[in-house]
Amino acid sequence: MTILVTGATGAVGRHVVDRLVAAGRPVRALTRNPEAAGLHGGVDIVQGDLNRPGDLSFDGVQGVFLIPGIFDPEHAADLAEAFVSRAAAAGVARIVSLTSSGVTTGRGGHYEVLHAVEQVVEKSGAAWTHVRPGEFAVNKLDVWGESIRRENVVRNAYPDGVGVPIHEADIADVAAIALLEDGHAGRAYDLTGPEALTHRQQAEAIGAGLGRAIAFEGLTYGQARRAYIEAGFPAEIAEFILGYQAEYAEEPPSVSPTFEQVTGRKGRTLTQWAADHAAELAPAA
Repeated sequence: MTILVTGATGAVGRHVVDRLVAAGRPVRALTRNPEAAGLHGGVDIVQGDLNRPGDLSFDGVQGVFLIPGIFDPEHAADLAEAFVSRAAAAGVARIVSLTSSGVTTGRGGHYEVLHAVEQVVEKSGAAWTHVRPGEFAVNKLDVWGESIRRENVVRNAYPDGVGVPIHEADIADVAAIALLEDGHAGRAYDLTGPEALTHRQQAEAIGAGLGRAIAFEGLTYGQARRAYIEAGFPAEIAEFILGYQAEYAEEPPSVSPTFEQVTGRKGRTLTQWAADHAAELAPAA
């Protein structure tokens, strides 16, 4: 009854491992660097790479949490085919993939690779579920973390643009339920956080979670693009992030009811997310 968790040391994968361990299920955690994994005691930590699926063992594995974003994008469909074929041959009965709401909306330049992997999973013969979150709250550590730590300020374009960021632990909750319980096969779950907030309101919510005021300063598109690049983002990723924000400014996203429908409870707020990450957002020494 072992469940293989790929991306087990990532922001979502760690929580999935914890949920499965708490449910008493044997977990095999796949990571490129087992020595630095820092995972729950009793987990079978194995070294491996999704880009070398021929090296992976599925002995005793009945369920898989698959993160297609780890695949080499240029060869993702072929790598997924190799991975899924080996999994199916070994008797894996259930696959839960973590993709993106971009697959649902068909937003060009983003969804194609993930959609191709989803199609491979659907043809595997295993019971499948796709978990499709929108904006990850955890990405704010990279985008806003430095200015919050050093200046207690968030700088962003589109001050009144709306987002519905989701806590990574909520994504893991849905994935774990789909892995552990029946009734989720053939479903694609679009997930958001529980609150639609403007960027100004997001800064306020983060401040509430941290217990200190976080100011907001608006930027132009060009200023925000430069800020992202100076923070280490490749130019194409900076454009991608701002493209989503521009879209949301004109067509605000709404709160999805899916998380509550699947779990039976409200999702974690951005304020709670900030409190959970208070150590990472503590003032710089």
